[in-house]
Amino acid sequence: MIPAAPPESLPSLRVWQRKAMVAYHRGQQRDFMAVATPGAGKTTFALRIAYDLLADGTVDTVTVVCPTEHLKVQWSGAAARFGIQLDPAFRNSDVHSAADYHGVVLTYAQIGADPAVHKRRTLARRTLVILDEIHHAGDARSWGDGVKTAFEEAERRLALTGTPFRSDDNPIPFVEYELYDDGAKRSKADAVYGYRDALADGVVRPVMFMAYSGQAKWRSSAGDELAVRLGEPLTKDLTSQAWRTALDPAGEWISQVIRAADRRLASLRAAGIPDAAGLIIASDQNSARAYAGILKRVTGKSATIVLSDDSGSSERIAKFAVSDEEWMVAVRMVSEGVDIPRLAVGVYATNAHTPLYFAQAIGRFVRSRRTGETASVFLPSVIPLLSLAENLEQDRDHVIKPKSAEDQDPELLLEQAQRVLNEGTELGGQRETLESSAELDQVIFDGGSFGLPVQAGSHEEQEYLGLPGLLTPEQIHLLLQKRQREQMSKQGGARTEVAERQAAEPPMTNAQRRLKLRKQLNALVGARSFSTNEPHGKIHAMLRSKCGGPPSAQATIEQLEERIAAIRSW
Repeated sequence: MIPAAPPESLPSLRVWQRKAMVAYHRGQQRDFMAVATPGAGKTTFALRIAYDLLADGTVDTVTVVCPTEHLKVQWSGAAARFGIQLDPAFRNSDVHSAADYHGVVLTYAQIGADPAVHKRRTLARRTLVILDEIHHAGDARSWGDGVKTAFEEAERRLALTGTPFRSDDNPIPFVEYELYDDGAKRSKADAVYGYRDALADGVVRPVMFMAYSGQAKWRSSAGDELAVRLGEPLTKDLTSQAWRTALDPAGEWISQVIRAADRRLASLRAAGIPDAAGLIIASDQNSARAYAGILKRVTGKSATIVLSDDSGSSERIAKFAVSDEEWMVAVRMVSEGVDIPRLAVGVYATNAHTPLYFAQAIGRFVRSRRTGETASVFLPSVIPLLSLAENLEQDRDHVIKPKSAEDQDPELLLEQAQRVLNEGTELGGQRETLESSAELDQVIFDGGSFGLPVQAGSHEEQEYLGLPGLLTPEQIHLLLQKRQREQMSKQGGARTEVAERQAAEPPMTNAQRRLKLRKQLNALVGARSFSTNEPHGKIHAMLRSKCGGPPSAQATIEQLEERIAAIRSW
């Protein structure tokens, strides 16, 4: 069945979409993977390919596979603009779709539940399979095996993803991997359009990250009271507990950050983006409801709450997308592919910190509608998130690393065992939030850090929250640099006094210097371990291999300084 829409009525294509379309038709290969940053238009590209293949008789039907039920409806609506009718309500028990449909939209869970049904459908007619956010096919073995079984005999397979990497080593079905000299296998895409390219073309918005630190105090399961500053180099378990304390609705940190985010949203709506909306991403349903209550208490505004297992969630998302409401609070429903272009302010109030989840979450805010729109995301100032924010523009592939033996240095193994022990005892028990407070630690933009710490609610904080919403990336850079210079000028006198006091202190002995450097090195190793999930021992071994010398307990001052410089350069 030929699509109903005439060619002249089809949506226009962006430059990258045209290039990818030419590459697709030139190659005529069975499998094609397009990697494009969220908001770049993967759906439009895929539907244009589907239109062409249906029109020239290469395929008879289209099957789209996506992560969620909400996206099924979204795909069906988008396909209708191309004259392609896709059934979003198809169930495995239906076996066949109605004759006036060009195809169906399914979820990966549907495929995993009964791949044989979809294999029979694929064998019955020449099928184009569009695998949306294909990295999800590796989420569960049944899903990956089901996708392989169902679509092994498909006429064409078009894989799409905005995040072509996973947090594990599960291979992604129908994705080609290249073997590298180090034994790792890296995914290979046929068309790539990264965030940096899209930003240069004005296809996506630039994102400013407002990182908030502050004090966190809690009582452990053993009855001990602990107080730390969020964002300082800490052990992994202390960082995790401080992070949880900051996000706890019982403390003031999250209240102060939500209030700041609302001020930023008000500034954007008053200065050129009148329908700008905000999204608070919560870790769980109880927190989501509590955050909505905090928003009401500190701003007087109500929020649309979207929970993954609530009936009607898709309808609430769709209604919010076209409304003038200001705030939504969600757990997981508002994920990759969900299209709410007016989202411009986010509060990352979750402890999820895998590169995949972070990229998917930030992808909700980058969809550009007109030149100059910017997005602002508020997050805890902790090393794992700061690292992800600084590397937002880095293109990634899915890498399957070879298995290797762990470093056997006794000192490093003891350190790693102690770290695991601490994590197990602290994280496994209950904790009670005693108090927390927030301060704007820094603003991250284009991989750079701007600003000095300022208290939440201060005039200095408002200087950053009130930045205009319609700015080019170059203008954002200039304004952030100007704000930073002004802060440094105001605090110059205080900094000079501190420097003079430090200079008057007696010099350290070599033993004191060595101890300080070892602590500094261990903190940096711990920070890298948190952000990469590499064992402490492995990182120390890498440093020794690069710089030479014995374990850190026997290293000289010069060797320790060299290792600190090396890990900072990674």
